[in-house]
Amino acid sequence: MAEELTEMKCEVCRIGAPKVTAEEVAEYSKQVTDWQIVEREGIQRLERVFPFKNFATALAFTNKVGALAEEEGHHPALLTEWGKVTVGWWTHKIGGLHRNDFIMAAKTDDAY
Repeated sequence: MAEELTEMKCEVCRIGAPKVTAEEVAEYSKQVTDWQIVEREGIQRLERVFPFKNFATALAFTNKVGALAEEEGHHPALLTEWGKVTVGWWTHKIGGLHRNDFIMAAKTDDAY
């Protein structure tokens, strides 16, 4: 059985590190089913919109994800609006998706 993404830690990712393969995307996506792979500025990213009842709860979630990002040393794009937070994960150093992004997507789901 595959290891749970939420139990994994992000590894230090260096320029030139390999992006995830199609097989890895298929496997990891089974654990983060609410996330979409989108392409922005030619870069694949994992993205999800989280709904909230108001701005205060959306902001609290944003801060929770920010603290998690600092803890793991891997940082997302966060857009906080009234009633929703959009979270985007990708690895800047490789210009695409790495296992770390799927780990953080799973941990973001847990934080929600």
